[in-house]
Amino acid sequence: MGKLSVLLSKKGNWVIPYLVFLLIFVLTPLALIVFYAFTGSDGRFTLVNFVKFMQHPEAINTFIYSIGIAVITTFVCLVLAYPAAYILSQRAFNTSKTMVVLFILPMWVNILVRTLATVALFDFLSVPLGQTALIFGMVYNFLPFMIYPIYNTLQKMDHNLIEAAQDLGANPFQVFVKTVFPLSMPGIMSGIMMVFMPTISTFAIAELLTMNNIKLFGTTIQENINNGMWNYGAALSLIMLILIGITILLSNDDDNMTNEGGVV
Repeated sequence: MGKLSVLLSKKGNWVIPYLVFLLIFVLTPLALIVFYAFTGSDGRFTLVNFVKFMQHPEAINTFIYSIGIAVITTFVCLVLAYPAAYILSQRAFNTSKTMVVLFILPMWVNILVRTLATVALFDFLSVPLGQTALIFGMVYNFLPFMIYPIYNTLQKMDHNLIEAAQDLGANPFQVFVKTVFPLSMPGIMSGIMMVFMPTISTFAIAELLTMNNIKLFGTTIQENINNGMWNYGAALSLIMLILIGITILLSNDDDNMTNEGGVV
């Protein structure tokens, strides 16, 4: 007990469980993806998996199509989420916290259950499943991930800046364009990341809402791994991770520029 109490008394030791978790469930899988991506079935180093991707038009088309679906979904979520988050963040909106909970409530339900409910809804309305249903399902599932970060940023905004802009003669449109919108950019970028990244890698939503007639890049990765093509599947996963990493770096640069620039 004495050694345990001494161990727990040091605050730095509380980080150890998180480091172990990070090593086992994050770093190790990433290392395995990199290893399999750059090796062949014989275990030797090779770039054949990436060459195969570049020479496979169907995989490239699926990759580009997945990016397009992710961009459309992110844009629609942003268009729908920003007005909702802006209204909820207003001081005059007395029930804002309750409404935010109602927006976030679907996130408490498993994404597969929500998607199956969407399929049932389309069947009930006799609407054919396809690309439109796919985008609708994506937006429905990921819209709360866009609303909350924007709402959180707008709610914490210094309203003295808005009052100062009004005192300087700015009309409501100018106040929004030159004060509110620039200050809400960190929330917008967080929302974009929280929608874009899972959208580009998902496969279950596409399979259910298109009856597996439309394949996304995540579906291609899943099929290769399920068929025992671990090396090629790992290479595709690494390509997707690189794309997500580049997106995160670009969003961080935009975030820094917004924070440095302030209100223009």
